This record gives sequence, C-alpha cells and structure tokens, in this order.
Amino acid sequence: MPDVRLVNVTKTFEGGRIVAVDHVNLHVKDGEYFCILGPSGCGKTTLLRLIAGILEPDEGEIYIGGKPMRGVPPEDRDIGFVFQTFALFPHMTAWENVTYGPRVRGWPEDQIERVGREMLELVGLYERADAYPRELSGGMMQRVGLARALATGASLLLLDEPLSALDAKIAFELRYEIRRLVKGLGRTAIHVTHDQAEAMAIADRIAVMRKGRILQVGTPEELYMRPKSIFVAHFIGECNFLEGFVEEVDEEGMLIRLRGDLAIRIMGEKRRRGEKVVVGVRPEVLEVREGAARRSNELPGTVERVMFEGVVTRYEVRLANEDLLVITAPSMMARQLRPGDKVAVVVPHGKAFVFPYPERGLKEELSVE
Repeated sequence: MPDVRLVNVTKTFEGGRIVAVDHVNLHVKDGEYFCILGPSGCGKTTLLRLIAGILEPDEGEIYIGGKPMRGVPPEDRDIGFVFQTFALFPHMTAWENVTYGPRVRGWPEDQIERVGREMLELVGLYERADAYPRELSGGMMQRVGLARALATGASLLLLDEPLSALDAKIAFELRYEIRRLVKGLGRTAIHVTHDQAEAMAIADRIAVMRKGRILQVGTPEELYMRPKSIFVAHFIGECNFLEGFVEEVDEEGMLIRLRGDLAIRIMGEKRRRGEKVVVGVRPEVLEVREGAARRSNELPGTVERVMFEGVVTRYEVRLANEDLLVITAPSMMARQLRPGDKVAVVVPHGKAFVFPYPERGLKEELSVE
C-alpha cells in the first residue's frame, strides 16, 4: 500500500487572488487512516482533489508510493474516490455500480463476479445487489459507493465528506464501519471532514487545516491533550479561554493575573514575565463547588445555567470578572446547583494550556471563517 507525500503544495484560483492551499507539507503513512479536518472553505477538499489529480498544483510536488504525480491523470494514480453525494449511476443497480470499475478496466468476467460479490458482502448489501440507488437508503447508497471504490483494487482511498449527507445516527454508525473495512483490507485512506468528533473517532492521525494551511498534525490524543495553537484547542473539542498576563515565573510554572484581579497558577510551560497570554482549559477538567473561593486557583462566580445532557451535566458560570466558563461533569456525580448559586470554580494547576496572545485578537483567532 502507498504512502502519500505533499511537498510545498500550493493551489490558487482567480489569478492568484484566492489561495486555497498554501505551501502544504504532509506525509500520510502506508496503511494509515488519515483525516484532514477543518471548517468549510479551509481548502481541505481542494487538497484532496490535488492528491486525486483532478487539480494540478501551482507549486510543489505530490508523491504517491514514492512516485511524482505531476501530469499523471486520476485514472493512473491507483485511487478510489468516495464522494459526499454518493455519485452512484442512477440507471445502474448496486451490482452494476460496484462492478463498473473492474469492467471498464477490462478484467476477466470471473474476476469481476468474484470481486463484485466480495465487495457487496463486505458492506452487507449482497442481498440488495439488484436494487437501484432510488430503492436504497442514504446509508446503503454510501456503502455501495464505498464498495465501488474498493472494487477497483485501488491501494489509496480518498473520501470527501462521505458522511455529511446522512442523518446523524446513520453517520455515527457508518463511520466506524468504514474504518473497519478500510483497515481490514490494509488500504491507505485520506478522509476529509469538518466534523471533529468524526475525525477523532476514526483517524490514526489528523491534520487540522485552516485558511489553506496545516496548523498541526497528530493523533487524536495529541491534538486534544497538547494543542499547539488557540484555534486547534478551540476546534478539537471544547475549550474555555481566559485572557491575562504573566505576573510571576518560578521553577514550577507561572502566576497569571486575569482580568478583574483574579489569578491562577499554571504548572509546566513557561512564558516571559509581563507577557500577555491566553489560558485555555477544557470544561471537563474544571471543578465547581458551592460557596466562596477560598484557596489558590479557585475563581469566584455565579451559576447562570445548568443543562442536563444525559451522560454529562453542563454548567455555565459567570466569573466575578464577567468571563463565562463552561464546566461539564458526569451526571451521576454532578452537584445539585441552580442558577444564581454562588460557587468557586477550581482550575487544576497542571491541566491548562497557555498560549501567547494572538496579534489579531482572541475573537478573530477563534473564528472559523
């Protein structure tokens, strides 16, 4: 199975006015299930089309299996493509759709029969082989699309938002099935999505993309636990952000003075004394208790909302400095708090991120536009 390397790949439109992909360097490993994640319009689908050969880069090189792809048409790149909108031939049955690739490639009839049966059995639709797309549900149509891409024997599978046209429950179930099928066959897969939960659930590694650039590449755990930027912390999961400046630096960490003369001590990573920073902290690592703040790293606040969300209970607490914090706790262990209750929010010393304050401001940095 091939690896895929992108070296300084750039693609612009409208005479260079729109930079869709901006000097991207990326390495997708052999046999890896890799996700490209980002908001709408960030360039991720353009990047996939460059890999597929539908578009040619203005700069840089793309290598598949160590071979340069410049000038190589899509049909010669040994790829299978799964589309967002299924893209099945409406006048063909599921069987005819799945066996279309092998047939146009001139495979022997016995091989076509064997591959068609294997692929439809693999996706659990052999009994619907004679059904037309209009007779299948959305989830079934996407399974046929996946079987069609796999039936060609392509070693590289490209998936462009393959679950976004499905309802939430079907998409949730199908994402695990797609990963299982692709990994079971040992194929390399590049899956584009805007859904961070989807990417976190199925990817070996994820590239977070914004405005044509790759911000960070890592495993789901690395991106969630060790984000390298405010945007990654914001886009992967949920994160609270507090503005402040570094008041003290010692051998163990920093004292950060927040707005309204509140302060928290952060262990580990250090910034310069006097530097303006943004502190990021995940909702699930915060604790909330009734009563006034009395100890270090306790911030005083008032409960504004309490929302029971099944597995977790969500609290929104307005701090004394008017910043709003979101705290989540397992519902079976959640405190019985009500709007208006005075509380203390406990910030664990070693479970916060500290980022330099962005030049464009925090609001602009968090924007997905």
